Amino acid sequence: MAGTLLLPHASWLGRRLARDTHSWRRVLHGLWSRASCGRGLRPMSSVGIGRVAPVFARALAFGEKVAIIDQHGEHTYRDLYMQSLRLSQQICKVLGCRSRDLKEERVSFLCPNDASYVVAQWAAWMSGAIAVPLFRKHPASELEYVLEDSQSALLVAAEEYVGKVVPSAERLGIPLLPLPPSGSWGTASQAAVEEVPLASPSPEWKDRGAMIIYTSGTTGRPKGVLSTHQNIQAVVTGLVSKWEWMKDDVILHVLPLHHMHGVINKLLCPLWVGATCVMLPEFSAQTVWEKFLNPKGSRISVFMAVPTIYSKLMEHYDRHFSQPHIRDFVRALCQDNFRLMVSGSAALPVPVLEKWKSITGHTLLERYGMTEIGMALSNPLHGVRVPGSVGTPLPGVEVRIAAETLRKEGPAYVVHAQGDEHGTQVTPGLEDKEGELLVKGPTVFREYWNRPAETKAAFTPDGWFQTGDTAAYTDGTYWIRGRTSVDIIKSGGYKISALDVERHLLAHPGIADVAVIGAPDATWGQRVSAVVELHDGEELSLQDLKNWARETMAPYTIPTELILVEEIPRNQMGKVNKKELLRHFYPA
Repeated sequence: MAGTLLLPHASWLGRRLARDTHSWRRVLHGLWSRASCGRGLRPMSSVGIGRVAPVFARALAFGEKVAIIDQHGEHTYRDLYMQSLRLSQQICKVLGCRSRDLKEERVSFLCPNDASYVVAQWAAWMSGAIAVPLFRKHPASELEYVLEDSQSALLVAAEEYVGKVVPSAERLGIPLLPLPPSGSWGTASQAAVEEVPLASPSPEWKDRGAMIIYTSGTTGRPKGVLSTHQNIQAVVTGLVSKWEWMKDDVILHVLPLHHMHGVINKLLCPLWVGATCVMLPEFSAQTVWEKFLNPKGSRISVFMAVPTIYSKLMEHYDRHFSQPHIRDFVRALCQDNFRLMVSGSAALPVPVLEKWKSITGHTLLERYGMTEIGMALSNPLHGVRVPGSVGTPLPGVEVRIAAETLRKEGPAYVVHAQGDEHGTQVTPGLEDKEGELLVKGPTVFREYWNRPAETKAAFTPDGWFQTGDTAAYTDGTYWIRGRTSVDIIKSGGYKISALDVERHLLAHPGIADVAVIGAPDATWGQRVSAVVELHDGEELSLQDLKNWARETMAPYTIPTELILVEEIPRNQMGKVNKKELLRHFYPA
């Protein structure tokens, strides 16, 4: 039976710490004992090669250094570790797990963009669970779908979201554990830490499931992408090495925390090296510029965003920074303070790259990744960044550009190019040839949760993951030409399933048929456009459709354009040729 379980008073938790804290300190001692708290992170080459452990295992080595700055204040690495340990204790208590190892049970969590997210994630991992992050802007029905599909054993929710998820938790029989705001935690004493007896032995992290992130696909409903701790560590350490993350970095975080870009690139990478992450609860162009230019706050040195955010920042710049001396000041300050600015999750229009460079003096670093593979390709930190390209493979990643061909014995692949971080070999005569991008390596996910057939279909017979993206290798760098499937729409950094949007829209009483397409858009990359056939006598406006859709659809999936037609053309097999629809309605 579902119940709402309130967190006990903090002082009670401090006393109860005696069962668990020292156990983890002893268990993980070998993981951080060689790192000096005073000296910070050692060079990557000397960090326990082959050893896999979650990022929280490194936290105490950074001690009182500030890890997170959010709307509630500053949180040190020790704060995060201790609060995570407290929550882990509660998770195991609620689920009746004395061993402190949930053995890959799923723990879903719904938190704002602040330190509570880190605490919930680390607590799930400390408990031996798979962390399932939920997105606060998704409607209750979408959250319930993830809870049910992931077979979550527990839901941890920030107090501000409890009311939103209580009905779903009760329907599914999932216990709900409220999490107080990060500003009300208090601190745990070192004495309490030292009093704890030893408990369970250290788990083997390498092949253990770590996180399920839900991603849209061509089959409609989102699929849970299960990554192991090894997958996550391989992505993190590859980026730390390639982008030269260091403990003095300060990154401004403005992205959602339910996909790889926000979770790994912008959060786990800085936490891995002992850097500081400044987290905004929401993206605001004005607030970002204030953080960039504030001489009294933390000096931001790293920034990552999707192309849409850069466009919004440039719009604000044009409106508010019109005087030449102010523009000179902005450029000089950005050149002095920032060492790295990155764009990803969607294609970066060259005009955006060029204008951003004129404003800040920085050439945005473009890279390529996706939920199933983490990060795969990146332009160089040092050296020439080719506008429009996504660079070369990251450490540990192998890539292929290949095209399927039919033979008597069945389908086979012709390899156009294959490479890794050391170089790329091109098949003679197939230079510049487009094909599907295939990826292999330790960053590639373990499985689609509870979907063995779809997992198998996602890989070639010889084990390469099929990204569904068309790519080419030209002039020493890789280029992404677009999605192989027109049923995936990239809008503002979000990957949206056109089929899933269609499924929702067909529930509208006035809609007889619908085809959803990704219309080209200078700001968003693509926008969601619905080509709709209405039932006889029905009327529908775009605003009416938006109002209706808000109850059941995520905001970024709701169509921003409505095209009414008498009939949606389908072939003899009942299929819609969406490429033809795009050419017809958007000939440019």
